[in-house]
Amino acid sequence: MFKLGLIVNPIAGMGGSVGLKGTDGTETLQMALQRGAVPSSPKRAAFVLEKLSSISDKFQLITCPGIMGEDIAKKCDIACEVLKMDVTDNTKPDHTRQAAGMLLQENVNLLLFVGGDGTARDLAAVVGEKHLCLGVPAGVKIHSSVFALSPSYAAEITGGLIRGRKARSRLAEVMDIDEDAFRAGEVKASLFGYLLVPGVERGLQVLKAGSPASESVRQQAIASYFVEEMNNDYLYLVGPGTTTRELLRKIGCEGTLLGVDALKGDQLIGEDLNENECLALIESFSGSGIRIVVTPIGGQGFIFGRGNQQLSPRVISKVGRDGIMILSTPGKLQALQGRPFRLDTGDPILDIKLTGFYRVYTGYRESTYYRVEN
Repeated sequence: MFKLGLIVNPIAGMGGSVGLKGTDGTETLQMALQRGAVPSSPKRAAFVLEKLSSISDKFQLITCPGIMGEDIAKKCDIACEVLKMDVTDNTKPDHTRQAAGMLLQENVNLLLFVGGDGTARDLAAVVGEKHLCLGVPAGVKIHSSVFALSPSYAAEITGGLIRGRKARSRLAEVMDIDEDAFRAGEVKASLFGYLLVPGVERGLQVLKAGSPASESVRQQAIASYFVEEMNNDYLYLVGPGTTTRELLRKIGCEGTLLGVDALKGDQLIGEDLNENECLALIESFSGSGIRIVVTPIGGQGFIFGRGNQQLSPRVISKVGRDGIMILSTPGKLQALQGRPFRLDTGDPILDIKLTGFYRVYTGYRESTYYRVEN
């Protein structure tokens, strides 16, 4: 019988919606909790297990105690074998590493983990290139290429393997960034190793790619066109990215490269906002035009759910599909090689509602239409 190992990092992604850009470190976790952050990874793990419940007779689930897997399996009515390890409410990287080592000894066919780049780093330190792994994206910053595009794809890939689908494995990069530098507006990504992942044709995330210096002129052109079309009575929630930063610079402010800023017309009225602050601003603009401005992540194409969790399902739902505006250089579109923009908001129903074609600003008085898929 197929042996499925499961590790859930229950604190992964908690810093996203409250504007902390990560959850690494005890102090950051405490700050996230003080700001009202709630766990999102258990919900994502439950989504995957619920999708696999119809074939639960075809696999043996081996997971961690309590909040790192056991509780979720019970909620989904899936029988599981529980690793003999102590798990506290405030889990640490050592718990992930210990669980990974124990699952290796159990010789699982696939080690499924739910978390972010930090979780992937912990696995790489123990598992390395020895065993087949697959990540379910639940972190704030998903730079690594060891993750499925979404929990839905993770369930699809895992289900295929359980049913006997043959897929060649391949090595994928584990990347992570310096969170302190990230919060200061600087991206310092490093390679921390590789994990062996299923070599499937679809459903796996590619490595995040940064914007080359040559894109700067095009970004400035996009910003000029966008500013010309701005309505001074509208509220604009501007997501992170180098392209959106040029928009802020065009109106004479720096804003935050990696956060969400708010404009009323060409005036900066909020910087580095969290989810609740975005919702409060939306409420204060009730009856007026509200827009969300985003740019896709280079190489991956995500417009929501990667590094901009402050623009949560609640925020997006308040604004509505017609209020979403996308800025992208032609280089980013070409790099996708026809792949669509992606969504992973954490609300599968909302993701479906947001699919379709959107106008994309690509230059000065230049735009195109590009497809968004969940």
